[in-house]
Formats: sequence, structure tokens, C-alpha cells
Amino acid sequence: MTGTLKPLGAERVWLWAMLAPTILGIIFGTAGSLVASGAISLLKWDLINPASWVGLGNYSQLAVDPKFLASIRVTLEFTALYVPLCIVGSLALALLLNRGGHGQGFFRTMVFAPSITSAVAIGLIFNWIYAKDEGLLNRMIAAVGLPTVNWLGDRNIFFSVTIANVWGALGEGAIILLAGLKSVPATYYEAATIDGASARKKFFSITLPLISPAIFFQVIIATVNALQAFEYIYMLTRRTQGESAMATVVYMVYRNGFRWFSMGLASAQAMILAVVIIALMVVYFRLEKKLVTYD
Repeated sequence: MTGTLKPLGAERVWLWAMLAPTILGIIFGTAGSLVASGAISLLKWDLINPASWVGLGNYSQLAVDPKFLASIRVTLEFTALYVPLCIVGSLALALLLNRGGHGQGFFRTMVFAPSITSAVAIGLIFNWIYAKDEGLLNRMIAAVGLPTVNWLGDRNIFFSVTIANVWGALGEGAIILLAGLKSVPATYYEAATIDGASARKKFFSITLPLISPAIFFQVIIATVNALQAFEYIYMLTRRTQGESAMATVVYMVYRNGFRWFSMGLASAQAMILAVVIIALMVVYFRLEKKLVTYD
């Protein structure tokens, strides 16, 4: 007999009761925010004076704003570096944690700890690590007789900030990919061993294809996080007058909306970012059928 399982009677009540917070969050938190941002992006509003209609004026202004165009470039470059580093680093950690042995619970906790630690606290720590004069990295470099480096200077800040963001995200990614590794049946590896397959062959022919759904999920999460990255960028790159040495789109939204109170302009920037995220998700899900194996 074939068919689908459906909740019956009182189960339906409990089903909707359990789903209600999520549904309300989507309606009012996600969809509601998008609608509100879209409406405000058509206005000129500083939260104090009455709003005035400008139509697409905010978008026209952004189209020729060199700072905003530069923020789009920085955001995409940051995403292009952040996502691969997150996936490779998370997978490497997951493989190490999957080997078993004593103290695995402790190591998993330590790996995941940055994901539940305050981003502000971690940002302060990285400020100390990267400090030009008394920073940890420069002290270590000076101890071996090498010249110190301005890690948060214009030449190095992009890579320094990216590394800090990746470090903060590795734990979450490692736990997700570890769950994928645990779901791979051991019988596949046993059969491959009998056939004389090497460890490299097992990894590329068995492990990677079978955990590709977990990798795909993590790529989506990492991409969205990269495009919306703010905390570490704010803590490590902020300058005087609300400027940033590495201004991303989200930083520009913060700067215009919560420093200069140009809510219409900030909402227009947020809507453009939303369009970029949606476009990338469409591309990802089109590639899913070709690159992801569901077994």
C-alpha cells in the first residue's frame, strides 16, 4: 500500500501549534520586513520629519554612488573568499572529529564554542591579536626577528577580517558536515576496502558524493552569512565619522540607516542586497541537481 502520512484529528492541532511560531516569524519577520523595506526604499525619511515620496530616486542615487558600488564589489570578493575557506576548513575539522578517540566530546565543544560566543567579544580579541604595536601576532613575529606587520592596514585588512570571520564560522560548519559524515554507511567503506580502493579513492568516490547534501546546505548558509556579515567587519574596520576600511553592503546599510538616519537610502541598499541573495540562491538550486547526490 502506498500513500503519504498525514496528521489526523488532534495531531493537526498540535502540528499547527508547533509550526505557529515559525510561520508567524516568516510572515512578520521575513516577508513583513521585506515588504516594509521595499516601501521605505521609495521614500525620503529620517525618522523625525514626515516621509516624502521619491519613487526610484534612492535607487538612482545608489547607481552612481561610488562608495555603494565599491561596497558591492567588496561584499562579492569577501563572499568569494569566505565561502570556500569555510567549506574546506569545516570539512577538515569534521574529518578530524570523525576519527573518534578519547575526548571527542570536549574537542567538539571547543570547535563549536566560537559559534555561540559573542561576536563582539571575539572581535575585541582579534583587535588585540591584530594590533600593530602590542598585538599577539606582531609579538610572535618580533620574537623571531622578523619585521612587524600592520594587519589592519589597507594592504592586509581584507584577508585579516576574512580569516576572523572564517574562524568564527568553522565550528558550525564542522558540526553540520560531521553529521553528514556520520550518516555515510560503513558498509560502503568495507566494500571499497575489499576492492582495494585507496583512502583517496574512498574520499572522492564515497565520502564527498554522499555528504554533498550537507556540503550544499553549508554552502548556502556560508553564502548568506558572508553577504550579511557585519559584526567582525564593524569591530575590526570601523574608522572615524562612520567610515570603514572595508565597507560591505550591510555596513553601508548600518551607516546610512543608523548613523545618518537616511532610512530610504538604507532600505534601498538592503533591497538590492536581498535581490543579490535571491539571485545567488536561484543559481545554487539550479546547480543542485548536477552537483548534489541524494542516496
